[in-house]
Amino acid sequence: MTIKADYFYYLALTGFLGLFGLLMLWPTVLAPPTGIPVALRLLITVTPLLLPMRGLLHKRRKPCAWAAYISLLYFVHGSIEAYADVAVRNYALLETIFSLMLFFGANFYVRHLGKQH
Repeated sequence: MTIKADYFYYLALTGFLGLFGLLMLWPTVLAPPTGIPVALRLLITVTPLLLPMRGLLHKRRKPCAWAAYISLLYFVHGSIEAYADVAVRNYALLETIFSLMLFFGANFYVRHLGKQH
């Protein structure tokens, strides 16, 4: 049984869109920050995801690899937030799960694309 590269792509895309949606909702609706403006928080957290977005949506190899690298930042952030702040632990664990989905999906997608060519 072989797994097609598209399955890994859809895993990465689900992780990407879930992470993007969570990072848009977290500071605006779910748990607004008190010490930092919402717009600045959105700018800091969402901008790195926008860099590989176009290439990821077009199934290109290099942006998928970069999305995997960028997802590690969100994994670290989610892990630290889950440990440090009980009030947002569920959102932080979701961030960790989505970042792992993006990381493993994008890595295996790029690996399977390399085997096909």
